[in-house]
Amino acid sequence: MTPPVVLAQRLHDALPQTQCTRCGYPDCQAYAEAIAHEGAAINRCPPGGAEGVARLAALTGMPVLPLDAGCGDEGPRAMAVIDEAWCIGCTLCLDACPTDAIVGIHKRMHTVIEAHCTGCELCIPVCPVDCISLENETPGHSGWQAWSKAQADAALARYTVHRQRRSESAQAAATAAIEPDADARKRSIVDAALARARNAKR
Repeated sequence: MTPPVVLAQRLHDALPQTQCTRCGYPDCQAYAEAIAHEGAAINRCPPGGAEGVARLAALTGMPVLPLDAGCGDEGPRAMAVIDEAWCIGCTLCLDACPTDAIVGIHKRMHTVIEAHCTGCELCIPVCPVDCISLENETPGHSGWQAWSKAQADAALARYTVHRQRRSESAQAAATAAIEPDADARKRSIVDAALARARNAKR
């Protein structure tokens, strides 16, 4: 029997790495671990489609099931496109994109780097002016027929960098929040010492 840790890695390698969260988990790694450690269903990945379910079934020994319609439908790979005329440069889509496929700065028009977009659709709901739409990139092809292992590996690499950057930003923000408290403690110590010195002179 394959140890759960090893199985989780194999399952992760078999997923398309779009990081779309349609499976109900925060990313492909979390979904793979849920299958390996918790017995989560193997039919919750729309980007992988029917072939993806078959791949996961082969690794787990579970029966092949139809894709869970509650997670979405198998379809062609989409690419996000930003309407430049409507973009207000709010940067919300930059934070939402798991592969940093959107570039731009505050109050300036953003654009999508086609080669980096996984079609995850996470940028769509966060746009306050609905200026992002999806275009069909692979007419007639869906699931793994519309995606390759090389693309999955590239998406995972970019997601790893994105997650590391977000983690570092969160740590920096936490440190910035702590530092004022530390400065306040230092000031209180100095003030207390000065007060004692003044009282001693009386």
